[in-house]
Amino acid sequence: MAAAHSLCERAERVDGVPPLAEQARLAIDAGSGADLHLRSEHGYANVIAARDGGAAMVEAVVDPDHRGRGEGRALIDAALTAAQQVPGSEAPQVWAHGDLPAAAAVAEALGLERARELLQLRRPVAQSLPDLPQRDDVVLRTYAGSADDAEILRVNNDAFSWHPEQGGWTLRDIAERTGSNWFDPAGLFLAFDADDPDTLLGFHWTKIHRFDTGAAPLGEVYIVGVDSGSQGRGLGALLALAGLHYMAQLRVDGRTLDEVELYVEGDNTAALHTYSKLGFTRYTADIAYRRQ
Repeated sequence: MAAAHSLCERAERVDGVPPLAEQARLAIDAGSGADLHLRSEHGYANVIAARDGGAAMVEAVVDPDHRGRGEGRALIDAALTAAQQVPGSEAPQVWAHGDLPAAAAVAEALGLERARELLQLRRPVAQSLPDLPQRDDVVLRTYAGSADDAEILRVNNDAFSWHPEQGGWTLRDIAERTGSNWFDPAGLFLAFDADDPDTLLGFHWTKIHRFDTGAAPLGEVYIVGVDSGSQGRGLGALLALAGLHYMAQLRVDGRTLDEVELYVEGDNTAALHTYSKLGFTRYTADIAYRRQ
């Protein structure tokens, strides 16, 4: 599937946004979780079944040099039709990353409607941050190795039990990410109860994106998850700040970061309020479409 990876890289250089989300990119490779792979002359699409029912997800990319000829529309139409074979309790959805006009035009031509909005927010690293609170009831440390994986998995699946992509992870999902070339254990923050140091309360997984174009590396609030039984203790804010302070002082290949990004559901008003207070503003959006 090297051709599909190369296609994604070319599309990202032209569009300024990755054409496939992380889960869909991982699924390109054999055995990584895609239920269906589709190819056209100049395009690629895959279909991934939603965990625990929900909607199967379609993601697609067409070579920038061969757009505007109807190939993308035909590929997405075929992928949505094929997605009917994939288990799911809702109509299949197709993601359009960056909310680009061309993607909106394809959706309109296929009679698709917006079903979900995933916002990308950003903040300048140079913008000041509140001090990290000192807590006697919480022990904050970074990732110590695979012995932490089971607790991270437990908290992730509890915190995101409602989420169609983030919920229902397995240890394989953790291992894929800790084995990635971007992973840095110093950027994965874990909060434990001071009275029960073996029980994880929450975590903040940061991620650093490096670019071949010479642009400054970009930080990401990759995942902030808090156990549902520990809500109301200010752990989300504590963990978010720990990661943001870490990224603010980080140097990658001799360079500091210019910005930090994060993704949040467009209807998650509580999270949007929290991140707004930390200086995040809307940058772009990813849109999930479905047939009317």
